[in-house]
Amino acid sequence: MSLDAQLLEILVCPEDKGSLVYIESEGVLLNERLRRTYPVRDDIPVMLIDEASEVSEAEAQRLLAIVAG
Repeated sequence: MSLDAQLLEILVCPEDKGSLVYIESEGVLLNERLRRTYPVRDDIPVMLIDEASEVSEAEAQRLLAIVAG
């Protein structure tokens, strides 16, 4: 099951208030500006800064490539 499209439209990064990219196959929401991912657990986005993970530039590009198909 994936996240609701309406929910994805309103979700923003809690730190910079910018948009996020959902990578369903990885179970994360990506903030490509800060190179940070937020986990999605049981179809619930965990939008806590303390739960976020920093990712390298290469990992951020890999995740974006998944979305691009």
